[in-house]
Amino acid sequence: MREFRENIWNEGEYDYSAAYGFIPNIHGYIHDEEGNAERSRDCVIVLPGGGYCVCAPHEGEPVALEFYNRGMNAFVLTYTTDITMSVPLKRQPMEDVSRAVRFVRKKADEYKIAGGRVIILGFSAAGHVCGSLAVHYKDVKDIDPEYEKVSNKPDGVVLSYPVISTGEYGHVSSFDALLGREPSDEELEYFSLEKQVTSDVPPCFLWQTMTDELVPVENSYLFAGELKKNGVPFAHYVFPAGLHGLGTVKDSIRLGGDYTMEQVELAIAAVKRGEGVNVSDKRCRELKEEFPDDKIGWDSNNPHDLTDVGRDAGLWTELAYIWISRL
Repeated sequence: MREFRENIWNEGEYDYSAAYGFIPNIHGYIHDEEGNAERSRDCVIVLPGGGYCVCAPHEGEPVALEFYNRGMNAFVLTYTTDITMSVPLKRQPMEDVSRAVRFVRKKADEYKIAGGRVIILGFSAAGHVCGSLAVHYKDVKDIDPEYEKVSNKPDGVVLSYPVISTGEYGHVSSFDALLGREPSDEELEYFSLEKQVTSDVPPCFLWQTMTDELVPVENSYLFAGELKKNGVPFAHYVFPAGLHGLGTVKDSIRLGGDYTMEQVELAIAAVKRGEGVNVSDKRCRELKEEFPDDKIGWDSNNPHDLTDVGRDAGLWTELAYIWISRL
């Protein structure tokens, strides 16, 4: 396996004011076995969730490796988030995933991607990032004329317990981070994805659990209903039990490459130096209490018993792989 990291934005292209030196990047896992080095494969770009505040490690590397081990080339995109919730993200995460699709597709030969086929897969708020590109890909123009020539339309979109609606069933804190606490009616309409579905949306695979305690399952039903109305091919699985944030539903939900926490580490360090951008005193205190150490870790202990949940929800990766294979 060839493993590597690459920034997706060039110098001078990325200007999110609360980045603190972070640049969105992909972490690649490419099949490069001896004697079979030229084989092309489908690829998946995985986006970890985290309420638009973090990119949770357990929804990154373990998921990428799950699909890598099924024969795909895989990437994890660490896109723009804001743990301080002080600078609304607006379109930046959607622009990040759009550039990532173009970036990977432009290097299809180098990354050995069959036919330039790119699947994007997002969890929770990252499901909203992926869903935003699915419904709005035509709106996202690239600042680089060379990348603009490359299609940013995914070949398929996998949405795992996704944030979808800004309405009755919306996940409020995700949209606070994305749009700020006083979004316009136009912004709420634009980013309520079930209202933006057309027949041009790429095929979608959705899965969620009925007992999701953070993002109501109605989000998935709303989106799936609109896909059906507009004739978009889709699969929709709702499992009877399981908490939010299951990831691959393996033995632990707290495993994965901590590289997705880089931007959080930079932001927390800036806050502790008194250099946070528009961070309120209250939020500064909260972050210092939540992250008292210099190194931002991710709890490796699994506080939940996944034995029973894994009997059915744990099948989602196999079901998604079968669906991808049919595209």
